[in-house]
Amino acid sequence: MQNTAPARHPEQDGEDGPDGRWTTYPGAPVDTRRQLLAKLAWTSIWALYLAYPVQDLTTGQHSPAASAAGGVALAAFLACYLSLIVIRNHPGFRQARRYLPLALMAAIAVVTSYALGESWLTLFTYTSVCASVILPGRYGLVGVLGTTGLFALVGLTSGADAETLVSIGLPCLMAGLAMLAMQRLVATMRELREARAAVAHLAASEERLRLARDLHDLLGHSLSLIAIKGELTGRLMDAGKTDAARAQVADIEQVARQSLADVRSAVSGFRRPTLPVELAAARTALAASQIALDADPRLAEERPGLGAEESGVLAWALREAVTNVVRHGAGATRCTVHLDETWEEDGRYAVLEVVDNGAGPGKSGAGNGLSGLGERLEQVGGRLDAGPADRGRGFRLRALVPLRPGPSGERAGEERPGGERSGGEPPGGEG
Repeated sequence: MQNTAPARHPEQDGEDGPDGRWTTYPGAPVDTRRQLLAKLAWTSIWALYLAYPVQDLTTGQHSPAASAAGGVALAAFLACYLSLIVIRNHPGFRQARRYLPLALMAAIAVVTSYALGESWLTLFTYTSVCASVILPGRYGLVGVLGTTGLFALVGLTSGADAETLVSIGLPCLMAGLAMLAMQRLVATMRELREARAAVAHLAASEERLRLARDLHDLLGHSLSLIAIKGELTGRLMDAGKTDAARAQVADIEQVARQSLADVRSAVSGFRRPTLPVELAAARTALAASQIALDADPRLAEERPGLGAEESGVLAWALREAVTNVVRHGAGATRCTVHLDETWEEDGRYAVLEVVDNGAGPGKSGAGNGLSGLGERLEQVGGRLDAGPADRGRGFRLRALVPLRPGPSGERAGEERPGGERSGGEPPGGEG
């Protein structure tokens, strides 16, 4: 049998229903007949205020014909009131058709108030509420004010007393304005719900971007090293150096296992590389590519003011820079890694500089690795400078991250720009 159940509205997505969706928030659109009947039931409660016209019909002060006509008019008014609920929740009705029941309600309220008396002025309150709901945007306020004005005009011209005008006029105005506020509240709730969904989507996208960036950096470095060692193993086997080839195969196995562990840690979000570890990996990768490494010994030391997050980003920068040298540093025989500090206009920065003497960057633009590294640095307030080295020979990568201020972030006697020392003492010592 074909399933004829209507699809649920996307705005009902949430957390409270049995299938993880909202089903009871105010203003929720209906999707099934059961929901429509439920909404008609609780909306019909407000029809209790029609007791005043009903009481007027049962007092016997009108002729049988007038009472019958009043009963028909009251039934038609109630039908229009309930039909607006159905029309408003049915997408098949055009906007113009929604105004017909509203206009009929206003006409019935005017005619019965003149013909049957002031008790029927209560119908204007229902008309005001329906106008605030049916009319779009700012026209809802115009509809409420217009209905209240029409009520005042009919009440004054039909001879209603002042007490009746006040007791019915205020609810007519206030109920319409309250419904306008409710409509605005529902719209705000809907916008917040959509904003929450958008935030969740952006968070998921950011996490996917982080994972893609981490996997690119991890696998790009490891697979490059495996490829180089594989080529070296092939040459050693061709030369009959079996023992050396076996050693390279063991290294390949170790790199592959470490890569698998790194990928698992990256997926879990717990891995943070360190400069000493990445320096050791860089030494191995460059040695396999027959590139000499000239490394700053301070890379293995703890640097004051350099936080764990900033240090981890510098470690990623070292990994990406060495991977670029291995992959794209054609003709490179030497790679220099240097860690220093510099002063900028907005404070002190730690600077990691990696330079090779290869062919240079060429005409191609920055790849995914450098783009991802730039994003990492921006997240910690740093920046990336990459381009040709001095005299156009080789490639230079500079990664800058801010150093944290404070006693641990400045070494005693360190000079700032302009000759001022970090301890607050002038260059010449005590005066």
